[in-house]
Amino acid sequence: MGDRFAGARRKWLERMVASGALLGAGGIGGWISRALANGDLGGKQGIVRLDGSATVNGKPAREGSAVALGERVATGSRSQAVLVIGQDAFLMRADTVIETTAHEGVLSSLLISTGKVLSVFSKKPLAIHAANATIGIRGTGAYVEVDPADVYFCLCYGEAVVQGPGMADKLVQTTHHEHPMLLRENGRTLEASDAGFRNHTDAELIMLEALVGREPPFVKDGKVYPAGKYG
Repeated sequence: MGDRFAGARRKWLERMVASGALLGAGGIGGWISRALANGDLGGKQGIVRLDGSATVNGKPAREGSAVALGERVATGSRSQAVLVIGQDAFLMRADTVIETTAHEGVLSSLLISTGKVLSVFSKKPLAIHAANATIGIRGTGAYVEVDPADVYFCLCYGEAVVQGPGMADKLVQTTHHEHPMLLRENGRTLEASDAGFRNHTDAELIMLEALVGREPPFVKDGKVYPAGKYG
């Protein structure tokens, strides 16, 4: 099975290289390109990549800093951080604040106070809290942006239930970014509307999953997706 997955990843990388999607030379984009090409991801914990500044529980952090369940992680302006906590991995954009909660030693909820974060999770019940929205998932990839006016949510693959004040539970199922949405309060009711794809890539998802020894389903399904849109 490992050889089959490696072959699928090689084919995906070849498509990305041919499209120019993995040609970035600097920052986290360049690091992702090199790490994917070299296959040297996996087995790392804590902050595995940091461009700029970050704090853990208010204390300055650096690459290699440990991050435990229940701790608060924040990135500075013009900064990005990649971190691994157990079998879950996160790419935090600038000015992002997250805090985890554990149940019996396993991640049970993720609070995104502000900012933008791409996450991949192992199979377990988990709630993402973003403003007044609660997103229940069980092993998936998801991208969330929390702004003062709304919450942007893309279920990259998997299944989720979106809940909020005055709104009927909304079941979302995707295989490859099919239903990004905006969650916005209208009076006392949370409303969901369709939104376009934005601000995260398949390469980032593959990198995050590789850090915890997994492959996203779109790598293994053999389909060709438009690299210019999701690269």
